[in-house]
Formats: sequence, C-alpha cells, structure tokens
Amino acid sequence: MSFPLSPRARSGPRRRSLLAVAPAALLVAGCSAGSEDPGASGGSRPSAADRARARAARDSRELAERYDAVVAAHPKLAERLRPLRAEVVRHAEAFEETAEPSPSPSLSPSSSGPGSPSASASATVPAVPAKEKDALAELAAAERELADRRAKALLDAPGEPARLLASVAAAGAAHVYLLTEGRG
Repeated sequence: MSFPLSPRARSGPRRRSLLAVAPAALLVAGCSAGSEDPGASGGSRPSAADRARARAARDSRELAERYDAVVAAHPKLAERLRPLRAEVVRHAEAFEETAEPSPSPSLSPSSSGPGSPSASASATVPAVPAKEKDALAELAAAERELADRRAKALLDAPGEPARLLASVAAAGAAHVYLLTEGRG
C-alpha cells in the first residue's frame, strides 16, 4: 500500500533562508555579547574580565610573597629564585595594567627579603620548611596549583585576558620545571 505524496505546507523558514541568515546573526551576537565597555554597566560594578584580572594579579602577588618567604628562610636559594620571582612580579604588574586601578600595593621585581613591603603585606604565606628541597617542592606545588587554576580560568575569560592567562599559566608550568627538575 502506497501513500499518496501530498505537498506539505511549510510552516516557518526554509533551511536555505536559515543558512543564509545564521552567519549574520552569529556575527551580531558575537560583537555585542563580549562588550567590555566600562560604561555599559553604569560603572557601578567591575566587569567579569576586570574581576578575573584583579584575582590573577592578587594571586601573583601572593606567589611573590611565597618566594620572599623561601628566600628569607633559605638565603642560599636567593640567586636561583630571583629571576623566577621577578617574572612572577611582572605577571602581577601585567594583570594590574589591564585591570581597573585597585588600592593594593605593588611589588617591585628587585624587592625581596624579610624587610621588603611584600614580605609583611600578607599573613597568608605558610611557614617555610626547614629543608631547602622541601621549600622548593612547596614553591613548585604553589606554582603548579596556580598555573592549573589559570588554565581552567581560560574557559571563561574573554580575548586579551585569556591570552594573558594562557601565557602566565605556561610560564608557571616552566617555573615548576625549573624548581623541580632544572637547576635554573
């Protein structure tokens, strides 16, 4: 038994018209969804990107404080850790440059040690192990945790903040290597 073919009444748009309109709709949605205009929200609240940058800057400052604590406890490691710490401070500065101004103090790449402002700025820095090897392992673990967190944050970060997070996460992974395997 065969069914007679009857022309179906089409309701709604045809596939061809959808395919023709879809790219334009995506373009418009893409241009408007990622707007980072600070005036768009009335300036009352920082954007998600600014909050992410501020968090990343704060994390880098805290990591620099960890480096300071290790150097204070193990002065023989100062020469080895100085370039890594300086890079962590540059990361904080890069995030701060792209974020809205915050009242937090900045760290200079040359400041380190117990008398520096960064060493006393936060009470959250954990105690440093007595053995150099253990201190380096904890520092590497802190770098690894932060690099992993930044890599996960890439999923939600827009354009430039995502590129900066990716770059800094990769640098953190390199620091882990230098602290554990390399003698950098």
